[in-house]
Amino acid sequence: MKTKSVYICRECGYQSAKWLGKCPSCNNWNTMDETLISEEKKSNPIAKATVAHRPVSKLRDVKTDLEVRYKTGMLELDRVLGGGLVKGSLVLVGGDPGIGKSTLLLQICDTLSQDKTILYISGEESEKQIKLRAERLNVTAENIYLVSETDVASVLELINQVNPDIVIIDSIQTMCCEEIVSAAGSVPQVREATNAFMRIAKQNDISMFIVGHVTKDGALAGPRVLEHMVDCVLYFEGDKQMTFRILRAVKNRFGSTNEIGVFEMSNDGLLEVENPSKFLLEGRSDNSSGSSIVCTMEGSRGVLAEIQALVTPTGFGNPRRMASGIDINRLILMIAVLEKRTKLNLSNFDVYINVAGGLKISETGIDLGLCAAIASGKTDKPIPPDILFLAEIGLGGELRSVSNIEKRIAEGAKLGFTKAIIPKQSIKGLKVPKDFEVIGVKNLQEALFYIN
Repeated sequence: MKTKSVYICRECGYQSAKWLGKCPSCNNWNTMDETLISEEKKSNPIAKATVAHRPVSKLRDVKTDLEVRYKTGMLELDRVLGGGLVKGSLVLVGGDPGIGKSTLLLQICDTLSQDKTILYISGEESEKQIKLRAERLNVTAENIYLVSETDVASVLELINQVNPDIVIIDSIQTMCCEEIVSAAGSVPQVREATNAFMRIAKQNDISMFIVGHVTKDGALAGPRVLEHMVDCVLYFEGDKQMTFRILRAVKNRFGSTNEIGVFEMSNDGLLEVENPSKFLLEGRSDNSSGSSIVCTMEGSRGVLAEIQALVTPTGFGNPRRMASGIDINRLILMIAVLEKRTKLNLSNFDVYINVAGGLKISETGIDLGLCAAIASGKTDKPIPPDILFLAEIGLGGELRSVSNIEKRIAEGAKLGFTKAIIPKQSIKGLKVPKDFEVIGVKNLQEALFYIN
């Protein structure tokens, strides 16, 4: 069989006959990988196994029945999926090695297999290894079939033979097609394997989970088109050395992409965390400077988080700025606003920021809490432990409104907070819990006055 060498972009799948430093399609650098492909055209058994002739329908004749969703037995996962696993959907689960992807999928098999048939296909572990993990997780259901296989054509035959309701592929980077010359995990292999699984899932109404590896940058390995092909993309976040895990939907055709699921890793597997705010604030010190509490919205849920700031005199020519859990550029911007609008001198001080618990926050509604923590760390004066900070800060130092402010206040009141500093314009018509005080301020300088 004759082969030829081509270069394929691992981000977008663009093909070129020669190596290019910059991909002409997605403009990314150093993403062109050499791949061997066959020049001979031959029949594709994968296509034969999955392609079926279907009649063409008019739009007005298509019946829109209520979509069927399977309950996974984990409320946090059902929340992220939009209410449950949709029948016939293709879900991609990504995350760092050891973060808990395989553990989560094996755990939900115990509930789903009570009235559904599940086929668990592993390309990384043997049947004995999966059995040992299932015993540790107390998964004892009968309708779970295991197989260790990496050939895509064989996997498709097994799916047709077992005719399962749910299929789990662990992982997509281990699957390979014999018709493609490149190694398993390469761009053509991942693309063709996912395309084959997508066709058989849609045609047979099989719900399918696909586990995907991530690169050192935290992105899913393989071509970016992989995320476009599937119905739902879930990411596991969190340091695997810690017990805290966050499952976030990056893409979801059947629900919101703003919801998160919160889990705790234990010896018995992943445990659901029903109150993430309480979990994140455990162990907080009440009399420590450089600590403030904010409330960020994750979908329909408010989550309280602690922002910690350490401000120390610099021992170098240029002060250091480091951030964990927030955007470093946002930190630099807030430091500039503090220096300009409040005359707080930070030019000779290192500033280190950490969001306790490993939570990553991207919204601007935590700006006031971030500035309050930095100011407290600089003056070494503790912030009263019962105050929430809910405001965005503009470049002029003015406080701007944030969304869902009533939900944020209600979440704080449930955990014993009695005060909240918010923009003055947000007070009008605001409904707050009994015995909860709302302080409306116009600018950053006025807000810092209340905590000093």
